[in-house]
Amino acid sequence: MPNLRFTEKPLSDWMQKGGEYSDVVISSRVRIARNLIHHPFPILANMEQAQDVRNQLTEVLSNQALQDLGPFEPLLLDELEDVDRQVLMEKHLISPNLLNDSKSGAVLLTDDESVSIMVNEEDHLRIQCLYPGFQLQEAWERATQIDDAFEEVVDFAFDDRRGYLTSCPTNVGTGLRVSVMLHLPALAIMNQVGRVLSAVSQVGLAVRGLYGEGSEAIGNIFQISNQITLGLAEEEIIDNLHSVVLQLIEYEQHARSRLLSESKLRVTDRIMRSYGILSYSTMMDSKEAFQRISDVRLGVDLGLIDKASVTQMNELTIMTQPGFLQKTFGVKMGSGESDMYRAQLIRNTLSNVNVQD
Repeated sequence: MPNLRFTEKPLSDWMQKGGEYSDVVISSRVRIARNLIHHPFPILANMEQAQDVRNQLTEVLSNQALQDLGPFEPLLLDELEDVDRQVLMEKHLISPNLLNDSKSGAVLLTDDESVSIMVNEEDHLRIQCLYPGFQLQEAWERATQIDDAFEEVVDFAFDDRRGYLTSCPTNVGTGLRVSVMLHLPALAIMNQVGRVLSAVSQVGLAVRGLYGEGSEAIGNIFQISNQITLGLAEEEIIDNLHSVVLQLIEYEQHARSRLLSESKLRVTDRIMRSYGILSYSTMMDSKEAFQRISDVRLGVDLGLIDKASVTQMNELTIMTQPGFLQKTFGVKMGSGESDMYRAQLIRNTLSNVNVQD
């Protein structure tokens, strides 16, 4: 019987810790893609071949060097209920691809959920390290240690000229994706976010939504990541993203200062209206919930709403999503019912939030 503690609570332990610039940067992520040599890549593998890869990679957990970086617990996706797999995706512990398209998929998780190692996603192995705030270097150091521990035991597909080989050509080379999740409400309110993010795209970085490629940017949350993995060293990739994100943080903080100095009454009204709607609505769809939560989170960061509620805002971004709603209330629900239960959950959570006079 799989251990379901990973799907019982909305916040991973790592999300409850601090991090540099955590008022703007929600999280930093490093993901390394690898494939085993002499095995068909997941897109071409049949079920038996995928099962063989899963067995080989989960057996690596017995390696002491890897356990010293964990410990890790394996979850086999075909042993989980649909709702539990959905919750893992909503918590960013697995990808939409692993949820929907994998054969013999699995995820290896640390207790605090800061490391999730996906097996048989688009590639055989995807090592993902998540840190709160702006901690790209820390995430990279841990991810590369885990990569080294696997490479002691298994042979990766590698070409002397091209580097590590992956299912998608855009990951060939280092196989490295680094990304940060940013909350940019002030730039959005001042109608500057489109211009700023367009400039980011022009310097070779990708701008995506909450769940990466193909997902919508809602609640003023944007994921910024590298696009180039071939021809650059890992340190160059990380440094490039680091310098651009520092500029985005500066732009957002400047926009927040301008809101307080030039439009404090107007922005306070917006935040309190959203707080009131969240506190008393009887129905709330997902998109509106994310936007209202973004406003209230901005109120927390501007000191208009009690600082203790920042954890509750983080919780609400997970708890208001379809899988976790079903998990919380124990019922399958249509869209109308989801909107009702979502509003109920938000009302209950915000009943403990303090608003500054």
